[in-house]
Amino acid sequence: MTSEQPDYHYVAYIDEAGDDGLKAVKPLSAPGSSEWLILSAVVIKAENQSRVSEWTESIKSEFRNHQKPDIHFTGLNPAKKRRACEIMATLDARYFVVASNKKNMEGYSNPFAGKIPSSNWFYCWMTRLLLERVTKFVHDTSLRQYGEPKKLRIEYSARGGLRYSQMSAYYEWMKLKKHNPFLPWGKIYWEVMHSDLLKVYPHLEREGLQLADVVASAFFKACDKHDTGACDPTFAKLLKPRMGREPDKTRGGQFSGFGVKLMPSLRKAKLDSDQAEIFKFYGYPNQWWCPEAFND
Repeated sequence: MTSEQPDYHYVAYIDEAGDDGLKAVKPLSAPGSSEWLILSAVVIKAENQSRVSEWTESIKSEFRNHQKPDIHFTGLNPAKKRRACEIMATLDARYFVVASNKKNMEGYSNPFAGKIPSSNWFYCWMTRLLLERVTKFVHDTSLRQYGEPKKLRIEYSARGGLRYSQMSAYYEWMKLKKHNPFLPWGKIYWEVMHSDLLKVYPHLEREGLQLADVVASAFFKACDKHDTGACDPTFAKLLKPRMGREPDKTRGGQFSGFGVKLMPSLRKAKLDSDQAEIFKFYGYPNQWWCPEAFND
């Protein structure tokens, strides 16, 4: 921690699986962009930053003949994916996922996109949804532990051409426009954020981003069937002990809509039953995805 930046008590590592393309989306268009964009956050106490390298090394030590310097979930075989998630389920951290099924957005052009100071407007909007949940968790947790809100350092993966200048400008724009949003937004707890605590790093440089990759990719594998083969929710289910709940309690608290956020609803997304399984596992009720239960 340097003297040039504010003191912070929490760190969030953010990564994604899938892409933010909307011009042509699978399965409606082939070839096309991924059906899903999934963003994840791994939130830890700042005091545990020095342990993150130890955590990633403990995962890699379980893999035979693992020659790569990093952990990349998609490159692991099923046994290694399972073991990575089993270990991550024991870490002193909280995990959050926002999953967007993009079928209903194919060809969508946001009329406000030209006003947003970033070329990645859809990715930025997804980070907004993620941070609504992460900042609430940090706000509520720090109030319980310290009696006041404490700051959050946010580290993004630089995948997809993401730049610090884009995200920094977007957050400042959000703060100015928070009472006049282009889409219905929840609340970001700005008191736990600071522009000097926003960072963007290459995936290889930050072990915490590798943990976030495991979370995002495990959920991508759970609901994707066009880029990674058949859906397999096994790995994402293993993360349940550390997924965020509202309220955050050892027992009780709701995963759906908080630690696991689906956009749009199961009904509107029109998911197949195998795609919907992971969201039902995390508390989305069956009737949310049964067309017979609703009249549009």
